[in-house]
Amino acid sequence: MPYTQIINRAHPSAFVFVIDQSGSMSEQWGSSGMTKAEQVATIINRQLTNLSIRCTKGEGVRDYFDIAVIGYGRGVQPVLGGTLANRDLIPVSDIAQYPLRVEDRTKKIDDGAGGLIEQKVRFPVWMDPQAAGGTPMCAALEYARTILEPWINQHPDSHPPIVLHITDGESTDGDPVQPAQTLKNLRTNDGNVLVFNAHISASGGIAVEFPDSDAALSDVYSRTLFEMSSILPHGILVAANNSGHQLGDGARGFVYNADSANLINFLDIGTSTAAAMEADR
Repeated sequence: MPYTQIINRAHPSAFVFVIDQSGSMSEQWGSSGMTKAEQVATIINRQLTNLSIRCTKGEGVRDYFDIAVIGYGRGVQPVLGGTLANRDLIPVSDIAQYPLRVEDRTKKIDDGAGGLIEQKVRFPVWMDPQAAGGTPMCAALEYARTILEPWINQHPDSHPPIVLHITDGESTDGDPVQPAQTLKNLRTNDGNVLVFNAHISASGGIAVEFPDSDAALSDVYSRTLFEMSSILPHGILVAANNSGHQLGDGARGFVYNADSANLINFLDIGTSTAAAMEADR
């Protein structure tokens, strides 16, 4: 069966986050008073923290994953800052060691009496929000291909990489279906590269999460993103159902009209590879 290769230091996997940073990402998103760019940056920074924690064992952070964060708007480029600037696929141990900075933030927690209190937390930051330019989606997907192709050649027996694409608009440099398909055609001996897409919206429309057909999608753009998205492998499908979904075979890694909660859920599921990491003692 595909997508079952154990992930360890000899056989790492990879995540590529591809983030729309076009001018429209400066729009307000939800009721938080933050822009889409600000909230997406916060969510990606949170995800990098979680991945670092997942790979931490007794002696430190083990390199179970290589990670790239690519932005597109005014061009296409890696967007992590500081020591990690201008690097594509980065071992997770370097991610953990070199945040751009660590901020003091607050989060609301249960006070034990039915209310909420604010608690200060230390929050690592690897990327800052950006919002400018057009939406060169095709170029961004092609960039992902150029960094994954040599990675796959170096790791032919690894669990295949997963590309997690976040956008709020239509491509401005052509039809993205073909570059997405080219990405999905890349494969290791354990299966094809997975491409998941999240469309975020400030419109307040009803979110469509992990559909198995495009019947509930109302426009050409949403159907295009659906076509670009991979079918969830069994292990990730199980993770989605364990998180409260009721999905069947054929569900795709695609969310449309996502709010921040939908996006967090999408990324949590998208990075929940079924392959075990515990075998690397």
